[in-house]
Amino acid sequence: MYRIEIIANKSVEDDITEALEQYVEGILYTVIPMVYGRGGDDRKLGTATWPETNFVLVSYVEEQHVEIVKAVISGVKEKFPGEGIKLFIVKSVDL
Repeated sequence: MYRIEIIANKSVEDDITEALEQYVEGILYTVIPMVYGRGGDDRKLGTATWPETNFVLVSYVEEQHVEIVKAVISGVKEKFPGEGIKLFIVKSVDL
């Protein structure tokens, strides 16, 4: 099992969730809808000065879906190169 975490501009949330649902069979996920912070290029603080916000999507997927998730997010990043889309993947530990 792998934890995937996607952090991206709120403007691409629908594109990401729709693509994941289309290509990753049975994917379940949680979205944290409004996230503030500072990335490498700018800030997302939801203020008049820095009006944009991010979102975070967290999901746990089986190993066979990891490459599909990578491909899906790569495709969205190609379509929206300036939206700061980041994907993190961590293997979970069985106890």
